[in-house]
Amino acid sequence: MIRVCHMYPDLLNLYGDRGNIIAFKRRCQWRGLPVSVQEISLKDQINFREQDFLFLGGGSDREQNLIAADLMQRKKELSEAIEDGLVVLAICGGYQLLGQYYLARDGEKIPGLGLMDFYTRAGSRRLVGNVAIEMNIDGAPVKLAGFENHSGYTYLGNCQPLGRVLSGNGNNGRDGLEGASYKNVYCSYLHGPLLPKNARLTDHLISLAMKRSGNKEPLPPLDYDIEEQACAAVLDKLGIQ
Repeated sequence: MIRVCHMYPDLLNLYGDRGNIIAFKRRCQWRGLPVSVQEISLKDQINFREQDFLFLGGGSDREQNLIAADLMQRKKELSEAIEDGLVVLAICGGYQLLGQYYLARDGEKIPGLGLMDFYTRAGSRRLVGNVAIEMNIDGAPVKLAGFENHSGYTYLGNCQPLGRVLSGNGNNGRDGLEGASYKNVYCSYLHGPLLPKNARLTDHLISLAMKRSGNKEPLPPLDYDIEEQACAAVLDKLGIQ
């Protein structure tokens, strides 16, 4: 059984982020892999060590402030689970929450969970539009497509990017990097949602979650021609081959 934890689905669901959970679950089910999804909101009890895959979506500033306070109470347990190999996908606001801090326009420094070495500051313009990046999956370059809409500019410290920008802005519109990664944690500004358009990344996350659940078998093959066409359509609009 692959155990999935969807954090704050009632508060973090901008731009169809729930579709990431739907895609992950369906691609498990189509393979005959048993999967359970537990939805967790403010003050709900959860044992992160018992989870295989955790998802954090994006939300408004107000919602992120509510969630930051709740997550801070869970910081130790979440950190321990991450170090133990918990697979995490964090999008936009969820991504920012895992960093060191968010520097607001008025100079206020809002603490993050500090689980990864990056920080975010409010930018002078909003970064909006389709994005194409290239990331490495199991030693091979893979192109991903998504949509970004964020005014936070993120700068990485001692952690790796998810990938390099082929078109669009990415983390800050300057350094050519998008997202962040650490152990089995994958962060990105790509909405759309991300996983339905990018089946290779979805399957990579499923494979990692399988291993964490104790299933050491290779991931059963599954056709992803339609998903590849959806991704290719966006890449073609952006002039990416």
